[in-house]
Amino acid sequence: MIGLGRMGGNIVRRLMQHGHSAVVYDVNPENVSQLAKEGAAPSKSLSHMVEQMPKPRAIWVMLPAGEITAQTISELSELLEAGDMLIDGGNSNFQDDVRHAQMLQAKGIRYLDVGTSGGVWGLERGYCMMIGGDKSAAIHLDPIFKSLAPGIGNIPRTPGREGKVSTAEEGYLYTGPAGSGHFVKMVHNGIEYGLMQAYAEGMDVLKGVAQESIPAERRYQLDLADITELWRRGSVVSSWLLDLSAISLAEDPELASYSGHVQDSGEGRWTINAAIEEAVPVPVLSAALFARFRSRQLSTFADKMLSAMRKQFGGHQEPKK
Repeated sequence: MIGLGRMGGNIVRRLMQHGHSAVVYDVNPENVSQLAKEGAAPSKSLSHMVEQMPKPRAIWVMLPAGEITAQTISELSELLEAGDMLIDGGNSNFQDDVRHAQMLQAKGIRYLDVGTSGGVWGLERGYCMMIGGDKSAAIHLDPIFKSLAPGIGNIPRTPGREGKVSTAEEGYLYTGPAGSGHFVKMVHNGIEYGLMQAYAEGMDVLKGVAQESIPAERRYQLDLADITELWRRGSVVSSWLLDLSAISLAEDPELASYSGHVQDSGEGRWTINAAIEEAVPVPVLSAALFARFRSRQLSTFADKMLSAMRKQFGGHQEPKK
């Protein structure tokens, strides 16, 4: 594993809990030392990592999308050998995957793009993974993905899927050629924007009914923490995002610790770009993205709700002003 941040480190921990061995590297030596104390083999550099690993090697890059990931993949392309496997598990643009796969294929290196969902809760809950790229590598690494995934758990099986052979209900799925994994994850995150915006706006309406501009006989002092807890149980709008909203409101009913400055990490923009290319109307997803832009100019309670959800599932901190 290269990149031992919020998700990379916990992916290593979950794999080791399931009996896998791990070799780790990070530009921050403290992160490497911590994982070494927990049983991983530490590396001083990318070349040192490659030297330690048996063939065929499997290296997972879990770094911020963009230049740092591209540079790391380029460096690894000079260190790895034919038959080795390289995974980009970050939130990279699927078009970058196509280029990386072509570059590595020329050297016989098998590339996988793995859209990984689970955030800071993945160690406990498991990770939902959307896997694109070299199919032989996906098959070879199936034990890794199976260990990381949530498994069937206590989620009821979907009626009508009886007899269908698929790893989807285990929480991971091979989606097709290079880029397809990150494409599916990109749209997943675009949908996430829309869901979060709907919850945030609804909470804002519930809160706003208490203001003095509302006639006294229709002015309600609603307990949002109780309402989100109520909706978690039997409501048609129940979801994990609602669970996280309930946690946030239980901790801080007024969300006073949030400014409501909501960042976007890229996938929402890419989803809109893909929709434009396909001439597919996405009014909800585009409005949710634009709402995040607007939050950086004037924040509302809805924006604080969005910030709270982002912190709960991904550990995302608001930028310092």
